[in-house]
Amino acid sequence: MRAAITSLLLLVGLSTGVWWALREHDHRYDREILVTARRYGLSPGLVKALVWRESRFRAGIRGNHEEIGLMQLQPTTAQEWADASRNPAFTAEHLLDAGTNLQAGCFFLSKIVRRYPRADNPWPYALADYNAGRGNVLRWLKGPAETNSAAFLAAITFPTTREYVRAILERTPRYEAEFR
Repeated sequence: MRAAITSLLLLVGLSTGVWWALREHDHRYDREILVTARRYGLSPGLVKALVWRESRFRAGIRGNHEEIGLMQLQPTTAQEWADASRNPAFTAEHLLDAGTNLQAGCFFLSKIVRRYPRADNPWPYALADYNAGRGNVLRWLKGPAETNSAAFLAAITFPTTREYVRAILERTPRYEAEFR
């Protein structure tokens, strides 16, 4: 009986430790996300949801198509930020730094959000653009989808991109509440 109780207490302790570690993992970049998102006029909750979806808060992650870091940026995309910031020493390796990655990613996201000023909600358009590229978004902008975000979501022909956009939009309010 004593062994069973000891095992149960150990299991509860480990579960609590795992929960605490995961919770801390999800919050370790909150301050940087908040400051950087606001700097670029973005919703901190949306940026955090995008980071969650892209990297699960792992700054050192690399994707299969040269994407790097928290926001899974391609070096050519980040170079636009470096050029605009007058940072001639920038290299792709700098994207492994969470702060640099967030700066470059928020710069890029704020740029693409401005591409959709007529939309009732520019976020689905910008997220689809971030994930699938501008060329694909332009193909999906037909009829009501030009300005109606619900119609736009329905017009996305890549199931993975549609799910990507929905997952981020669904998680955004949860993270937005954390920043209040």
